[in-house]
Amino acid sequence: MIDVTFLLRGYAALRMRQLVRQNPAVAQERVLRRLVRRARRTAFGLAHDFGAIRNVIEYQDKVPLRGYEDFWRDWWKPRFPVLRDATWPGLIRFFALSSGTTGGATKYIPVSPAMERANRWAAIDVLAFHAHRRGKSRVMGGASFFLGGSTALSRLGKGVLAGDLSGIAAARVPRCARGYFFPPRDVALIEDWREKIATLAPLSAQRNIRSISGTPSWLLLFFEHLALLHPERPRRLSAYWPDLELIIHGGVSFAPYRARFAEWLEGSRAELREVYPASEGFIAIADRGPGEGMRMILDGGLFYEFIPVEELGAPNPTRHWIGTAQAGVEYAVAISSNAGLWSYLLGDTVRLVSLDPPRLLVTGRTSYMLSVAGEHLIGAELDAAVLEAVTSCGGSLVEYAAGAVPPHPGEARTGHVFVIEASGDKLDAERATAVLDGALARLNADYAAHRSGAFGMLPPRVILVGSGTFTRWMESRGRLGGQNKVPRVIHDQALLASLLELC
Repeated sequence: MIDVTFLLRGYAALRMRQLVRQNPAVAQERVLRRLVRRARRTAFGLAHDFGAIRNVIEYQDKVPLRGYEDFWRDWWKPRFPVLRDATWPGLIRFFALSSGTTGGATKYIPVSPAMERANRWAAIDVLAFHAHRRGKSRVMGGASFFLGGSTALSRLGKGVLAGDLSGIAAARVPRCARGYFFPPRDVALIEDWREKIATLAPLSAQRNIRSISGTPSWLLLFFEHLALLHPERPRRLSAYWPDLELIIHGGVSFAPYRARFAEWLEGSRAELREVYPASEGFIAIADRGPGEGMRMILDGGLFYEFIPVEELGAPNPTRHWIGTAQAGVEYAVAISSNAGLWSYLLGDTVRLVSLDPPRLLVTGRTSYMLSVAGEHLIGAELDAAVLEAVTSCGGSLVEYAAGAVPPHPGEARTGHVFVIEASGDKLDAERATAVLDGALARLNADYAAHRSGAFGMLPPRVILVGSGTFTRWMESRGRLGGQNKVPRVIHDQALLASLLELC
């Protein structure tokens, strides 16, 4: 394998100079105009008078905010699976399958050639930020390991395929570049997660892995499997891949997993880099240290809008964009994309930590807001409180999920239940409950008010579960491995009951 990192360093230098000169508002206006111009003759563009749109204000006047269900019902389902000139010009040949993170029905997200190109460039930018930060990087001197779902694609119609976004990307990797990627195609096709891990672990230990990417929870499970295969080796990544430089993670909040990754990285030269990918497009890449926000990709074919969280569901919510958004405000994100999404609500909540350049932190999902009495707990607050509760007992958080507890007969108050899987010898549910309750009150004034005097809301119920509980639960739902995520907040009472049955 030829080390082509020198080419990456050259590109990184050019890209960094380009980003220094980039004007955020100008870049986003340019993207929007280009998107509208490309789609003006589609059914959607004609219906929304794209030919007359000249700026952001005119666009927002003509195109309302929509969710997936709106697009599916009005624009995709009547033509599915052959979407030609519906919301994006040409035939959509690929659909990324996504169930979100709440266990809902499968979503079919269009993937256009333009979106594929944008995603590839975003992946190169991830490596470019790394090469820029580490001047003597040799990240391209070995294999890049992507721990994702199966790359198998299913046929929906003539010339139309569907599968994990990772599978679509793998199917489109140029032949000349395949030697730089791991796993090999025959292994990547394996759909059974346990079989896949059992095959990947010994193979990966024989490869010179320089970077690895995936969802944090599944990466940790994979590391544990490596350790089981080699009990004679230290539980450190450096014992398997001494030249590992980069761990790319995303898809869920990293806070619950940070301590366990720190243990695996002890003695390693590898760096962590968070990314913000979605089935709908690649949004941001960390270009600084943890917690300092991810830099938004402003020239990658996505136009971003920001809606104050408290205005979601209002008849005419305020719609900011990069030119008008403010730092420190909790926003829901909407995107218009080069695959035919228009003012599409992603379901994520973010907070901008800087505006020039725009950097953001993902704070949760709109569906991850837990509120039974008006307390409106967001994902970031739940993560922080659960982590504090576990560490106060000397434990290490593995996974957790929370849901609402309906009122019991004769009891008007309601509350929350937290199912927590953690490692440690001194875990104590009573102590964890007290710390969790106090942390939530400190982080959220509405929660504190409702819990004051235990008048408006019951104290949280904490259930500590044994090792592997969440893995078994995900497997029982057919959601084991790949890009599936443990839902942090469960609104579906039947789904919550299925988890509580394992406790």
